[in-house]
Amino acid sequence: MLLLRFRPFARALAGVWIALCLLAAPAAADRNRIEAFLKVTGFDVALESIQFAASSAPEMLGVDPGLFGSQWERMSTAVFDPDVMLDLGLELLEPTLQDDLLTHAAEFYASDLGQRLVEAENTAHMDPDDTARRARGADRVADMVANGSPRIELFQRMTKAIDASGSGAKALQEIQFRFLMAASAAGVIDLNFDADELRALLKQQEGALIRQIRQNGLAGAAETYHAFSDDDLLAYVEALEHPKMQQVYQLLNAVQYEIMANRFEVLAVRMADLTLVEDI
Repeated sequence: MLLLRFRPFARALAGVWIALCLLAAPAAADRNRIEAFLKVTGFDVALESIQFAASSAPEMLGVDPGLFGSQWERMSTAVFDPDVMLDLGLELLEPTLQDDLLTHAAEFYASDLGQRLVEAENTAHMDPDDTARRARGADRVADMVANGSPRIELFQRMTKAIDASGSGAKALQEIQFRFLMAASAAGVIDLNFDADELRALLKQQEGALIRQIRQNGLAGAAETYHAFSDDDLLAYVEALEHPKMQQVYQLLNAVQYEIMANRFEVLAVRMADLTLVEDI
């Protein structure tokens, strides 16, 4: 399932629980159907790929993970355990994902085109070298612009459709805020900012972050879907723009943000238990 990419790190969860509550309905899907839905749409792989975001944590804190030796890898792997993140996702989706919305999205992604898209998206999600992947995509975008290709408009519509509310930048900033505040409370860093000052600082960076998200989203889509025809892309864009699919993505994006924020808060607390590795 095509969801917002989190690398390089920087994205808030402003109002995530409000969004979840607004989407909640008595006719929520049962847990077994949700698990099947996550698999057919590729959302399970999207959640698993959150583990790659752990590599950005030391950078945000100004710490070299190499100072902790193998402790860092073991700890971050445990915190971002795919099974843990999947359980969190199911807990959030079980009371909020409406059965009719699940059916609508699942029917599209179970189609021939849908499964080909999921395969391409799963490959992209699990690519550990996101920098190289985005670079290839940026080259494709440059070629499309130079040649006046109509595909560029399809990719622009696609990236807009997956975050129609434009909450991506605020969500990333909230995740960063929660991580830094948790790290400060755990004594991992001396933040030198109170909560209001940190939010103000992040607000100053919001414009640049929005531009970065758009640029990365366009490059990512160009690389992920380069083998698809224009007709396939148009069909996908129109499916993503359907009102029911928009509701599905609003909910799934919110769930993905909450899981990531939760894991980064846990990571911040556990970092306090790490010990520096001394050179022999």
